[in-house]
Amino acid sequence: MKKDNVFTQPISKQFEFDENVAVVFDDMLERSIPFYKEVIDLTCKIILIHVKEDARIIDLGCSTANTLLSLYAKSTKKYTLVGVDNATAMLHLAQQKIKAYGATIELKNEDMLQTSLEGFDVVIANYMLQFIRPLERSTFVEKIYQGLNKNGLFIFSEKVVFADKELNKQMIDLYYDFKRSHGYSDFEIAQKREALENVLIPYSEDENKKMLKNAGFENIELLFKWGNFATFIAKKRG
Repeated sequence: MKKDNVFTQPISKQFEFDENVAVVFDDMLERSIPFYKEVIDLTCKIILIHVKEDARIIDLGCSTANTLLSLYAKSTKKYTLVGVDNATAMLHLAQQKIKAYGATIELKNEDMLQTSLEGFDVVIANYMLQFIRPLERSTFVEKIYQGLNKNGLFIFSEKVVFADKELNKQMIDLYYDFKRSHGYSDFEIAQKREALENVLIPYSEDENKKMLKNAGFENIELLFKWGNFATFIAKKRG
């Protein structure tokens, strides 16, 4: 795994999922997202408990396919696994990993807003919705709801903001401490923050739940939360 040094130099553009990011992305995820591996493990275990044999599962913003590969490794069921991303460099690395694992996973290089979501039993979206513009986000979640089969699950993780501004700042400070403890310098932290400005737009926990409810989901729960990172599950009624 190549070490993330993307922001050791002054940035010249907003954050993009380009080749420079793709080659270090797995390291970036593990060092930038609290309990990243544990969230993937929890997501997979929830899916294994809830969905039947021959279920169709799609991961939106699959990047290098970590979640799908983990699900493939843990499952003895015959799932149809599909990953969608519009970053060619990410999918290239995902395909290499899938081949190395001998896994059966279909990858699609598509705009996630345009991809077909009909007939899936599970939709996964880890740290992806936050990159969709707010004006399009609600419509996209409605599309996810409409496409899910009865009793289908929507599991997604997001960075969230707190309504209490003082508490929100404290959570951000704690998150930066987390990044420092994983080897990032203050310069790298500041560079990434600047690169993500107006690119990553998080909602609060309540805003995410309201968006899900407005889309049609009735059973909505918070699966996991650490500071300003949260994992949600929403179920479509049968």
